[in-house]
Amino acid sequence: MAAEEDRGTGTGVAVVSDRVLTVPNVLSVLRLLGVPVFLWAILAEHDAIALVTLMLSGLSDYLDGKIARRFGLESRLGQLLDPFADRLYIATTLFGLAWRDIIPWWLVWALVGREVLLAAVLWWVKRHGQVGLPVHFVGKAATFNLLYAFPLLLLGQGTSGFAEWALPIGWAFAWWGTVLYWVAGVMYIVQARQVVALRTATAR
Repeated sequence: MAAEEDRGTGTGVAVVSDRVLTVPNVLSVLRLLGVPVFLWAILAEHDAIALVTLMLSGLSDYLDGKIARRFGLESRLGQLLDPFADRLYIATTLFGLAWRDIIPWWLVWALVGREVLLAAVLWWVKRHGQVGLPVHFVGKAATFNLLYAFPLLLLGQGTSGFAEWALPIGWAFAWWGTVLYWVAGVMYIVQARQVVALRTATAR
């Protein structure tokens, strides 16, 4: 969820609370609860259930960010839950689709490699007293592209005219999402360096 400008001061400082029980956080938790349902559905080849679960995940992902920004409900827990739910869905979807030979394994490792890099960055900033990093637009755009790509790739496995249309569009979303995913990773590294530099300067 993106940070909101402080309307009271007009300084552009992020307003992030310690609240736990908020609507966006509830939506993120519900999205997490859908992960095992999706994984079971994709591995058992219950594609209709898998598709519905993915679509509901994408909808809740959009709504929790929209609600948080609109009503000033950004929270530190939300900054952790929201990207964690996104990554967990992407990971389970990747492995499920690769297991069924719908996508190649190299795509799995390309996206997992970015997650390993980001985990190292988060560990680094945590050592300097920063818990998590605000999710920015490029990262969310990458996630949306991938979450659109996966159901289209799944739909593209049929033999109908709709499947022939869904498959190339699904791959277009997958390629664009992968590129944006790595661009967002580089932006997180830059953001982390700025945070660490600021905290180091403040501590002196």
